[in-house]
Amino acid sequence: MRCVIARFPFELTKGGVLESMKGVKPEPVTGESVIIGRRHYPVKQVGQVITRQDRRDFSAAEVLRAMVQLGFTCRAVAKAAPLGILSPMQHASAMLGTPVTV
Repeated sequence: MRCVIARFPFELTKGGVLESMKGVKPEPVTGESVIIGRRHYPVKQVGQVITRQDRRDFSAAEVLRAMVQLGFTCRAVAKAAPLGILSPMQHASAMLGTPVTV
């Protein structure tokens, strides 16, 4: 499949990506990730290995688009749970703690 990453055309195949990532140890995932084999790789690491370019030269979205088109499973960043803002009454109640039975 032909795709453009960082304004350069690449001919990528699923087998070629699997071969390129063979033996590459995954870095800790902090953002979007691609599942290759049984391992989760950061998108930027995959892009660097398959294109041999610096990670600053391409965006994660370009690599994600190519990996999805090749049939790899991609995961987005998990959103953090919203923090609950306590009302003054709830805050005071939390400071007092729970009642103790005697």
